[in-house]
Amino acid sequence: MMLLISNAWAEAAPAGPAGPGATIAQFLPLIVIFLLFYFMLIRPQQKKMKEHQAMLAALQKNDEVVTNGGTLGKIVKIGDNFVTLEVADGVQIKVQRSAIQSLMPKGTIKKD
Repeated sequence: MMLLISNAWAEAAPAGPAGPGATIAQFLPLIVIFLLFYFMLIRPQQKKMKEHQAMLAALQKNDEVVTNGGTLGKIVKIGDNFVTLEVADGVQIKVQRSAIQSLMPKGTIKKD
């Protein structure tokens, strides 16, 4: 039976890491990737969110705004969570404050 099966000879075990420097070198690419994600994705998104929150907090009556759905209107009433917009003469809609996407310059809505 020994003619068909060759003997397996164990090789020497590979040496472990040389020290703490080798461990840091193994994790260095992961750290670099995390830093890139932070500075390219997470940080700009947080800055944009803070600017949007500041814009929502500064809304006033008669400001002209655009909602996330693309509706252009003038603010006629502001509540804590909801804003009433006048989208046409005598037509008012109520939207959530967070649904306001951007503040438009005065005079964007022209009366005909």
